[in-house]
Amino acid sequence: MDSPTLEINEELFTEEVDSTFNKVISILRAEKIFPDSVQKQMLYSHLKAMVIRSHTHEPLPEVEIDMFDEISKSSHKLAEDVVNLFPTLAYEESYLLSVHFEVAKENELTDEFGA
Repeated sequence: MDSPTLEINEELFTEEVDSTFNKVISILRAEKIFPDSVQKQMLYSHLKAMVIRSHTHEPLPEVEIDMFDEISKSSHKLAEDVVNLFPTLAYEESYLLSVHFEVAKENELTDEFGA
């Protein structure tokens, strides 16, 4: 029997999500990675889901690791560092998060403020 779906009040996590987002943006800036405004929105949404999963222990769908072969080791390492801030998250989460970092690397390095 499936367990009932819990209603999550996402507002309870706003402070933690905002703090995590700001921390990640600082980490990316230190690495000269500057996501644009759309990339920041997508990253924020992913981080929000991660923070909530870290509390609800909701599992990720199965992740095909082979699909991430083209992600650089540096992007994956940054993503691992972020995921490690949340001990309850699955390791596979780092592969999904690394895509955000890899895409943002493609932006012009001079675009520090995110267009």
